Amino acid sequence: MFTPLPRMFVIKDLVVDMTNFYNQYKSIEPWLKRKNPPPTAGKEILQSKKDRVKLDGMYECILCACCSTSCPSYWWNPESYLGPAALLHANRWISDSHDEYTKERLETINDEFKLYRCHAILNCARDCPKGLNPGKQITHIKQLKLIGGS
Repeated sequence: MFTPLPRMFVIKDLVVDMTNFYNQYKSIEPWLKRKNPPPTAGKEILQSKKDRVKLDGMYECILCACCSTSCPSYWWNPESYLGPAALLHANRWISDSHDEYTKERLETINDEFKLYRCHAILNCARDCPKGLNPGKQITHIKQLKLIGGS
């Protein structure tokens, strides 16, 4: 049996309004941000295999919203809590060695509602059709905040 994503406004049949979900995704600025130009103009910025492996379990997300709609914190605070999908993608860019805005990205989500509403219930990991674990990525962000002292 197929049903629309739970706790989202149904537009028609299985189509739900994902405007808030995508606005939250957009708020984390999911694109490469650099302060300095590449060392050689017109050439890609190389990444070590070790740094590339750090992105496994994050870049595969297809933004289906299954994790967010299964999260009780997202049910209760859909306008203010970013949710598992957005935070997974935030960690993807925070962890990317190509990106030079790690500190600024951490500061942007350092908020009791944006980040700290995750209580590690892990419905997100159970419901992800790709087998990803957004809860693990959220925990990683929280650990970085503790290490950074902010």
